[in-house]
Amino acid sequence: QVQLVESGGGLVQAGGSLRLSCTASGRAFSSYRMGWFRQAPGKEREFVAGISWSGGSTYYADSVKGRFTISRDNAKNTVSLQMNSLKPEDTAVYFCAAGQGPGPYYTAKNYGYWGQGTQVTVSS
Repeated sequence: QVQLVESGGGLVQAGGSLRLSCTASGRAFSSYRMGWFRQAPGKEREFVAGISWSGGSTYYADSVKGRFTISRDNAKNTVSLQMNSLKPEDTAVYFCAAGQGPGPYYTAKNYGYWGQGTQVTVSS
């Protein structure tokens, strides 16, 4: 069992930066792949970024590649998402997720645990 709590969301102007954090409680955090997803009003939840259990492999949606960076600290049970050059279309609720695979990182059904989400709003 893993419990996930996100933090770091807020309101930022276009071109600005935010850093989201997700803290996990429970057992064996380092055995889980981690992902960030987002959901905008009226849209389906979409994959943003994923990271392997060791941190050695990372994956990004094309829409955020080069602007967002996912990282993890297994000693602190945290995963972070550094978001730079934010755009209004990045506005959404961002969710942290944990899973043990197998299957693609970009598929939500491959994650068994989810946080409650944190709102990110980017103004133009």
